[in-house]
Amino acid sequence: MEHKSLQEIRSTSLTAPAEALEREMSRKEKLERWAMLLERHKGPLKALRGIEFLAPDKRRTLRGDHSPLAVAYGDPIFRAQRMRSDQLGDGIAFFSLSHGEAHRLLCDCYYGGRMTGKDLAARLRYAARHPVLFRLFNWM
Repeated sequence: MEHKSLQEIRSTSLTAPAEALEREMSRKEKLERWAMLLERHKGPLKALRGIEFLAPDKRRTLRGDHSPLAVAYGDPIFRAQRMRSDQLGDGIAFFSLSHGEAHRLLCDCYYGGRMTGKDLAARLRYAARHPVLFRLFNWM
């Protein structure tokens, strides 16, 4: 049997305190949680294809099995926070992403077919902790 302190259990838990469900999570909290989910995700992870080439209505409804948004939508905390679906438009709205940020984070043109939860988690944490720099980088 492995013994852990309460703090160790809390730091590795996928659950959230009740107060997190009673109030809307901040953008930073959502991105940090998404990063944690992706790091722990054991299955395949697939980037969305050709985001920049789609018409706006097609872009909004874009989704994919095993996408990072599917991982996020599978989380009961995000669903309790009113994440509507794993479609790109709903993900952009829920995580307060610009279209440039969504493209940089989720499109296949940045991963060469090798998206990993660890790599995307690092990008999400950077976006969460340095929002101005991340947005500036995407604007350029």
